[in-house]
Amino acid sequence: MLDILFFSGLVLYFIAMVGMFVAVVFKKDKLNQIAWYLFLAAAAAETLYMIIRGVKAGRLPMSNQFEFAASFSWGIAVILIFIHYRLHIEWVDSFGTAMAFLILSYAALQPREITELMPALRSAWFGFHIGSAAFSYASFLLAGAAGIRYILTYRKNPQDVRLEKMDYMIYRLIAVGLLLLTITILSGAIWAEEAWSSFWTWDPKEVWALITWILYAIFLHLRLGRKKSGVFSAWYAIIAVPVVLFTFIGVNTLLPGLHSYGTVILNMMM
Repeated sequence: MLDILFFSGLVLYFIAMVGMFVAVVFKKDKLNQIAWYLFLAAAAAETLYMIIRGVKAGRLPMSNQFEFAASFSWGIAVILIFIHYRLHIEWVDSFGTAMAFLILSYAALQPREITELMPALRSAWFGFHIGSAAFSYASFLLAGAAGIRYILTYRKNPQDVRLEKMDYMIYRLIAVGLLLLTITILSGAIWAEEAWSSFWTWDPKEVWALITWILYAIFLHLRLGRKKSGVFSAWYAIIAVPVVLFTFIGVNTLLPGLHSYGTVILNMMM
């Protein structure tokens, strides 16, 4: 049952992604609408998967690399749906769907068995800390997706009236992501003090989370203080995405530390 839901969501994300890109290229509004409904079906399947897995595990499904990647992908979907219906913005749908698909594809490569929580993870901070990290990363990736769409639109027509809204969306997504990452780091510090009697240990995950925070804080400083926007903001959002992905994937793979437990990487502090 779980595998059926998981791979159904993955396949539906893929079909929706392809459908949206084809619709954009050939300007097929009907196809784009169908692709969006497929995306919603994929998000529903992933949501149901996360709920059932959580019930089976008896905890929030966020304890290892697979579960965090699935939560990451789900966070992208939730934010994208909010943007679509609450803000009535559709131009980021195609690239946002691609981001959700790629992150869930990465999750599919990880071990999917349900494991017990390690003692250090049994804390009231567990869901709060890791949930804020997942949505923070999701916001940053969607900012990158919006940046890609901005650059493509700008190259096609520098006078396009949508560019200003795209630029503001990049700013808002990064601002939300930075706020959530701040919560992640602060809650992680408190959790670390409880688990290891130290607020900060210079663990690789902590260091790269701080690097990511500084990177996006610089963006906000340049945006608000020096009025940097437009093409600069779009490229900044795009170029910053690999740093987020390295903090998520690269650190766990190449720089094991306190956040590594045996063969399962536990994302206690993102």
